[in-house]
Amino acid sequence: MIGELRSVVLDCRDPHALARFYSELLGWPVVRVDGDWVDIGDGQGRRLSFQHAPEHEPPRWPDPGFPQQVHLDIGVQDIAEAEATVLALGATRLPSTEPGFRVYADPAGHPFCLEEP
Repeated sequence: MIGELRSVVLDCRDPHALARFYSELLGWPVVRVDGDWVDIGDGQGRRLSFQHAPEHEPPRWPDPGFPQQVHLDIGVQDIAEAEATVLALGATRLPSTEPGFRVYADPAGHPFCLEEP
């Protein structure tokens, strides 16, 4: 092993708002704020970080001219219930046809997927 993953970092225009979105989605509290950098964590060493990027251009699913760059897969027990919750938090449903798997954009435009077991 060369190193350990410390954090997955998402660039965005409003790191505080995006951290709140993922904090609600994952149930992870905000564990650090340093100006325009915000971390949320699960208390077990997993961390998701949000960095201010004033010129951030979100991906446009599924347009290859604006590729997704990174995405998160989030396992859920009931995809319909989870969908209602993420939409209420500010997510947008994106086109997808794979059964048991749905694609969304977070409020900053980053794609993420909900998947059933």
